[in-house]
Amino acid sequence: MKTIDQASFAGKKVLIRVDFNVPLDKDYNITDDNRITAALPTIKKILQDGGAVILMSHLGRPKDGPTEKYSLKHIVPHLSDLLGQQVEFADDCIGQEATDKAKALQSGEVLLLENLRFYKEEEKGDVGFAKKLAALGNIYVNDAFGTAHRAHASTSIIAQFFPDAKYFGYLMASELENAEKVLNNPVKPFTAIMGGAKVSDKIQLIERLLDKVDNLIIGGGMTYTFFKAEGGKIGKSLVEEDKLDLAKSLVQKAKDKGVNLILPVDSIIADNFSNDANTEIAKNDNIKEGWMGLDIGPESIEAFSKVIETSKTILWNGPMGVFEMDKFEKGTKAVAEAIVKATENGAFSLIGGGDSAAAISKFNLTDEVSYVSTGGGALLEYMEGKELPGVKAIND
Repeated sequence: MKTIDQASFAGKKVLIRVDFNVPLDKDYNITDDNRITAALPTIKKILQDGGAVILMSHLGRPKDGPTEKYSLKHIVPHLSDLLGQQVEFADDCIGQEATDKAKALQSGEVLLLENLRFYKEEEKGDVGFAKKLAALGNIYVNDAFGTAHRAHASTSIIAQFFPDAKYFGYLMASELENAEKVLNNPVKPFTAIMGGAKVSDKIQLIERLLDKVDNLIIGGGMTYTFFKAEGGKIGKSLVEEDKLDLAKSLVQKAKDKGVNLILPVDSIIADNFSNDANTEIAKNDNIKEGWMGLDIGPESIEAFSKVIETSKTILWNGPMGVFEMDKFEKGTKAVAEAIVKATENGAFSLIGGGDSAAAISKFNLTDEVSYVSTGGGALLEYMEGKELPGVKAIND
């Protein structure tokens, strides 16, 4: 793996693709800076080696060019505090100002470019746009795992302009190493916990994991598709009507491969999708008309926890319920706590970005597990066996 430990940065201008796509409140304050802090080791290493750093990122999904709420200028004060030095800002990512500021940059200094997605060419993977970005530096480093599954100008196309000077940053390297550890060298028993709304979102990953895991726990909204497939009554719980046969076939495949597939037996059901809803506990094949399952129930929590706590490798991707509402967070929290307990007992636990990372953060358990991925979609695709354009571009 070509990492920044193999390069010399003294006197160089280093273009780093980071993932500073962080949530901001209405006053543009950062509400979760995990993605920024994750990039700090790479930035600091290059600065300490005597390089100058030019940072490129996207923020949000701007539709029509420059938008105040998606400007990366809002990141500058906090990034400056974290680095302990003033970060320069260019109010465009290409063009004269970006060129002039990059040119004037001295060793040990940092420049942040404006949001790449203010240009449609970024997401289109435009070669001309990538070439303009590339002209700003003489080494390219990709440390944005969260966008590694996108063939965008700054994540994959730009690398061709640095045939002998392109590297993975520390975050990218550790993301790939931890994913590989789970996929290819898991200590048994290996348990995967899949949650979230739809079976269709996770089908490829589930099918691949059936060849690797000892236990597969399924929770979240996708549960009810399995119970409906078996003829159960699920009220108005979430269901993918066109995936009933698929759910049945996954249950059969797990049996055929000797995988212990564990579905939740009960749910916290509600008469409304609201924190103020009336709630009851119900068996998952007998949910009342007009009611919906929004979290796993106590029996399921107990069964899941028992399996998780005796595991030696754990992959968790997707919540057990609507954990954003306090009334329906219990199942997700219990799973997180069981993973922490297993980790304390020597298990390796990988939390798969997205909602799982948000959940573990909500419960203040981020530091109690082995690794929390910064890339939900990217990790999912990597685990499915797909080649990530951002990774391929460095390896080629």
